[in-house]
Order: sequence, then C-alpha cells, then structure tokens
Amino acid sequence: MSHNIYLYILVMAAVTYLIRMLPLTLIRREIKNPFIRSFLHYVPYATLAAMTFPAILYSTASTVSAALGFLAAACLAYLGKSLLTVAGCACIVVYIAELFL
Repeated sequence: MSHNIYLYILVMAAVTYLIRMLPLTLIRREIKNPFIRSFLHYVPYATLAAMTFPAILYSTASTVSAALGFLAAACLAYLGKSLLTVAGCACIVVYIAELFL
C-alpha cells in the first residue's frame, strides 16, 4: 500500500482553507439575530474549555491533585489575580497535593 504524503497535505490544506473561507464568502451581511450573535460570541470560550479541562484532570499522577490545582486556579482567577499568580499558585497546590497523596 503506497501512501502519497503530498496528497494528504493537499487535502489537509484544502479542508483548512474551506473552513476558514466559507463563512467569509457565505455570510456577507452583519449578523443581527441576537441569539446567533451570542452563540458565536461564546464559541471560542466553550471550545477552549472543552479542550483544556480534560487535559487538566489527566496531567498529574492523581486526579485529586489535579482537581485541587484547578480549584485553586479557578478561585484565584475569580478573584481577579494575574495569570502568572494563578498559574504559579496552581502549580504549588498540585505539588503539595502530590507530596501528600
């Protein structure tokens, strides 16, 4: 069975191009429907959360330590702390939890 890598790259490039260009060519007017606008507004946040959350839970040896780190990060982020503070404190919480678990 012969694999043509150039064909795979061409198909991947075409699919990527179509996904990015079809909305620009099909939707020329401003979207005025408030439901669709709010839906499109939250899509990036939901996608990022769906990709990040499972990685958080399975990134350590123990799911409990990962959950504690996530909880610490979520609390600090809710309080408006900086990204460096949130990430550092979450790492410290996970490290301490791993020492005891």
